[in-house]
Amino acid sequence: MTLSFGSFLKRAALLAGGAASLVFAPVACAQSDEEAGFAGYLQLLAARARAEGVRESTISSVTSTLTFSPRVIQLDRSQPGGGPSSAIPAFAPYRRMHVDAARIAGGQREYAANAALLGQIERRYGVPGKVVLAIWGHESNYGRYTGDFDLARSLATLAYEGRRRELFAEEFVAVLKMIDRGVPRSKLVGSWAGAFGNPQFLPSVYLRVAQDADGDGLADIWSSKPDTLSSIANYFRDAGWRPGQPWGVAVDVPPALDRASLGTSLVSPRCPQVFARHSAWRTMREWRALGVTPQGAGQGAGLADDVQATLIEPDGQGRTGYLLTGNYRVILDYNCSNFYALSVGLLADEIAR
Repeated sequence: MTLSFGSFLKRAALLAGGAASLVFAPVACAQSDEEAGFAGYLQLLAARARAEGVRESTISSVTSTLTFSPRVIQLDRSQPGGGPSSAIPAFAPYRRMHVDAARIAGGQREYAANAALLGQIERRYGVPGKVVLAIWGHESNYGRYTGDFDLARSLATLAYEGRRRELFAEEFVAVLKMIDRGVPRSKLVGSWAGAFGNPQFLPSVYLRVAQDADGDGLADIWSSKPDTLSSIANYFRDAGWRPGQPWGVAVDVPPALDRASLGTSLVSPRCPQVFARHSAWRTMREWRALGVTPQGAGQGAGLADDVQATLIEPDGQGRTGYLLTGNYRVILDYNCSNFYALSVGLLADEIAR
């Protein structure tokens, strides 16, 4: 039998002096159990960080300040499950909320004000400025809200809770590595789940792709536009963005289209439910031959006959469908949700309209 820390204390007290001498406060005991377990787990995280080369001064300065966060666990457990039987809602309401007039106008202002910078970024990374801005707008509403949770505390708490222990343990160590690289601890606040800054990167992503575009010695994705926008573009280049190819296009789908013949037997190893909603790949020439055509004059620019695309009908038959290129998959790499990726693509198109 394995004893909890609290049960161990009770047994030790009974052996020492009997039950009559012991007074219990159940809530206080539960809190003591949690904090003691958390403190013990921090030592495991410290050992892991030490083994990965983090300086001892960094480890001790951070771990000595941390306490368990019940609020973070509450927020994590309140997330929708999204299991196989979950009904998929309509895309249209999500689109109205995330590709809204305020977000479009904000992106257009940034597009006009930073035209030279965005041009430099597109030449260097091959990623359109409108897509970079759409990510920024979607993630933090152009920097208006980036979160106020202490990242080290949140990540350590989530790792200790254990549901996704390896993910959050890795991210906690990455936060310590950021501090070792000179990122001020005061900047390390963000969402309860560990994302931060204008693009809402996780710490491991920051270490991998963040850019010091303005040359001041810090990849400042909190307050520097050159660093923020270059870092997003570098993420997309790293994920395989193909220059000159759009993410996709809205299309009209003929009612008589034989959708059963367009299914795919491939199962994605990553977020399979998301990819299961996509058809098999066909060339644009083949889609046009099937009567699937871009909506509006001039739409579909950059989609040559030999470009491969998949079809998704997020609101079902008879509604707008979308033909999606490989660049759509790059947006999914940022956040594996069809609604997210579609809204980013549509917001990008509106920003540049």
